[in-house]
Amino acid sequence: MIGDQDRWQEDFFIAGTLRQFIPQDHILRQVDKILDLSWLRDEVRDCYNERRGRPGIDPESALRLMLAGYFQGLVHDRKLMREAQVNLAIRWFAGYRLHEKLPDHSSLTRIRQRWGRDRFRRIFAKTVDMCVKAGLVSCETVHMDSTLIRADVSWRSLTRRHVDDVLKANHGQEDSEESSDSGGGGVAGGRRVKGRKKEKRVSRTDPDATMATSRKDQRLEPTYKQHTSVDDDSGVIVDVELTTGEVSEGGMLLDALDRVEGVTGKKVHRVTADGGYSGGSNYAGCEGRDTEAVIPVQPESRKVRGMPLRRFKYDAHKDMVVCPCGSRLHRSHRSKHGWVYRARLQDCAGCANRSRCVPPSMKYRVVQIVDGYPALLRARRIWQTDGDRLRSWYARHRWRVEGVQGTGKTQHGLRRAVRRGLSNVAIQVYLTAAVMNLKSLARLFLSLLGGIQDECSTPGGPPVESDGFFRSGPEIRMGLHATT
Repeated sequence: MIGDQDRWQEDFFIAGTLRQFIPQDHILRQVDKILDLSWLRDEVRDCYNERRGRPGIDPESALRLMLAGYFQGLVHDRKLMREAQVNLAIRWFAGYRLHEKLPDHSSLTRIRQRWGRDRFRRIFAKTVDMCVKAGLVSCETVHMDSTLIRADVSWRSLTRRHVDDVLKANHGQEDSEESSDSGGGGVAGGRRVKGRKKEKRVSRTDPDATMATSRKDQRLEPTYKQHTSVDDDSGVIVDVELTTGEVSEGGMLLDALDRVEGVTGKKVHRVTADGGYSGGSNYAGCEGRDTEAVIPVQPESRKVRGMPLRRFKYDAHKDMVVCPCGSRLHRSHRSKHGWVYRARLQDCAGCANRSRCVPPSMKYRVVQIVDGYPALLRARRIWQTDGDRLRSWYARHRWRVEGVQGTGKTQHGLRRAVRRGLSNVAIQVYLTAAVMNLKSLARLFLSLLGGIQDECSTPGGPPVESDGFFRSGPEIRMGLHATT
C-alpha cells in the first residue's frame, strides 16, 4: 500500500526538547557528555571590557560553534553559520534555542583575533591533559611527522622577489656587496656566481606562506607545514605546531619532545620519525635525554667525489680526523651543520691514494663532520644489528601518525588553509587537533559505559558519570577542566 505523507509543516507548538530530535549516536551528542568549558570565561576575561560596550557573545557558545564546525568539516564561518540555521544538532550543542538569533559569521572572526593564537593552543593543550587523565596517553612511544597544508592563495598572487633586493633592504648596500664577493653566490666581479638562488617566489596576499613540495616530481606550491606528534597507544595528538612550508622538519624534533613532555608530564621513552629527521644532532639529542630514536638512517650520498667519509676516523675526544693513510686533518671553520676539516697540502701532494681521495678540482682533501656524528655512527650500527625490531616500530609510525594527518585533511578540512597568515592557520590547526582528541575521548567514554545515554545532561554542564569509572587504577574525571 502506498503511504501518504501530510506535508503541512506549520506547527507552532511541539511537545519535547531539541535533544530528542538528535540521534543517539550523533558525534556532537557524544562529545557534549565529556566537554566542560566552565573554565573558559576566566581564561578570556582579560580580552573584554567589563564596564564598557554591549554584551558580547558567550565565550563558551562561540567555542562550541567553532568546534561543531570542525566536527562536521565546516571550516568556513559563512558556511558554518548557514548550516547552523537549519541544523538542530549544532544549535543545541552551542546552546541556542529555536527562537534565538545566531551570531553573525564575522563575530567568530573577531573572536579568534581577540583571543589570539596562544589561547587556542592552550585550548588544545587542555584536551591533551584530559586524555592523559583518562589514561589514553602513556608517552611510551610517540610518532612524529610533518605534512604540508596548501595556503589559501591563488597562483596569480605569486610574484618574484630578488634575494639581492631583500639583502639590501635588510642589511644595507655594504652587506650585500660583501656577501656577493664572498663566494656565496650571486654576482661578483661582473659575472654570475653559482651556489645561490637568484629569485624567490612569494605571495602578495599571504607573505607568510612559502614555496614547498613533498615530492620531487611535483611543482612547488605556497604552503604551511604542520608538525604533529601522536601517542602510540590510542592515536591522541599530544603536540602540534605550525611553521612555514620551507622550514625543515629535522630541526623541530627536539623542541617537539620538550613540548610533549611539558604538556603531558610524562617521559617519552621512544620516538619514531621518517628519514627527514635523521640528522646527527637529533640522534645525539635523543641519546642525551635517554629516548630511543627509531629514525631510519639515510645512506651516504653517492655524489661525493673521492674516498667516502666512512674511511676516515673521527676522534670526538681529541677533536681530530685521520685519513686512511694516517694523516691528520685539522679543523678549519664552522659550516651550517658542523665543522669542516682539511688536510695539509704537503700531506696530500705525496699521498699514494691522492687520485682516489682528492677530487681533481682540489689540491687537498676536505671533509665535513656534522653535529652529533658519533651518535649518527652508533645509530647506523644499531639499524644493522637490531633492524627488525626498529622496522616493526617504524611500520607503526607509518599508519599511526600519517593516518591521523590523513583524517584531519579528509574529514576536518585541513587539506587547505581557510584563512591567511601564520597565526590564523595555526588556530585552524589547533582546533582540528582538539576536535580529533575529543573524538578519541568520546569513543572511550562510550566503550566504558557500554553506550549508555543520559537524557538529563544539558549542553555545557558537567559530563555525565564523569567520576563514575576507573582506568589503570586511579579515578578519572572526564571533562575539559583548567589545569593548575
